[in-house]
Amino acid sequence: MSQTAEQHAKPKLVADQDAQSLPAWTYYDQDFFELEREKIFLPAWHLVGHENDLQDVGDYLTFKMYNEIAFVVRGKDGEIRGFHNVCRHRAARMVDGDYGNCGRNLVCPYHAWTYQLDGTLTGVPYLEQYENFDKAEHGLTPVEVDSFAGFVFLRFIPGGPSLKEYLAPVAEEFALYKTKEMKPLRQPGGRLREVNWKNATDNYVDALHIPIAHDGLHGLLGSSYKLTIDRGVHKIFSQVETKQMSLPSNRAYRKILPSVDHLPEDRQHMWTYYKLWPNLMFDFYADQIDFMQFIPLTPTTCILRESAYALDDDRREMKLARYLNIRINRNVNREDKDLIERVQDGMGSLSFAQGPLGTSEICLRHFAKAMREAIPVAKSREKPSADKIREAFNA
Repeated sequence: MSQTAEQHAKPKLVADQDAQSLPAWTYYDQDFFELEREKIFLPAWHLVGHENDLQDVGDYLTFKMYNEIAFVVRGKDGEIRGFHNVCRHRAARMVDGDYGNCGRNLVCPYHAWTYQLDGTLTGVPYLEQYENFDKAEHGLTPVEVDSFAGFVFLRFIPGGPSLKEYLAPVAEEFALYKTKEMKPLRQPGGRLREVNWKNATDNYVDALHIPIAHDGLHGLLGSSYKLTIDRGVHKIFSQVETKQMSLPSNRAYRKILPSVDHLPEDRQHMWTYYKLWPNLMFDFYADQIDFMQFIPLTPTTCILRESAYALDDDRREMKLARYLNIRINRNVNREDKDLIERVQDGMGSLSFAQGPLGTSEICLRHFAKAMREAIPVAKSREKPSADKIREAFNA
């Protein structure tokens, strides 16, 4: 075999691991999926919604991740609290759906144990049957909850950075857009994506595919895309351009979008995307703010959970701009769904173990490095032995 043929048969590995993607096995392996639960997701802050999703007493939002189920609720005293969505009697789920209103107390639909909105257990049918029973010891189990700039977060395992520290890199952005005053354009909800969660978040910060796979978005934003990383937060931003665009919705959006008084001139037509560790994204537009999360479901499926918020604005032009924004991004999401499914199909192939990352792919490089630091077995090109995986759980 000639030297050239040998080079094609056995590609030379890049010595610098930072220039390589995460290994393919981490995108479909069940053991790695469980490691992610323990090392990444349970200790992390997770966005549940906005304070204005919970305007009335008894309004709640639910959140589900792996086998953990939780909800946040507006109490009679106006406070927002979070609890595991689990009755302390027989573990029945307390509230249903993505959102709702439970009234002025919480009643388990299985045996009618009744809790106040602060989690206190106050009603137990057949109380006399329970020996040495103390209602004070059987309230709903709380989860840590905090709010920032109007957004409500929870985490299942306390410790680590505070919510304020976690969101510090985007604090100025939130204030600039007045997110605390925003109201929901729709309630948070989810859609199934048949891909690993990392596959979906990788695509979010992959700028190289935009001119190839998103003709409409590329026509709207042109080649002005820029990528930066600030204290671990990935930022992609671009100006909506005035050149001829291929899609009518895009042209109409750029023409109709009215000015927003509290935003500086350079933000009037800027689209900005933020990705925060590990799976949270914010889209900042002059007309509205969106959030997206890719929440792990199985090693090869996830839930795209999302919602949108905006300031009160009765102008006809603003209402139409928001409608067009939704149409534009619906097309982008449909195109991305096809792309990430193509990637997920390839991750399971014997022909693919790892891929190179270009020097401009700074966000993908940064994320892969953060994953290897959080779960060091991700440094291995092939799946490690069962003993190595067990050691990783105890590390």
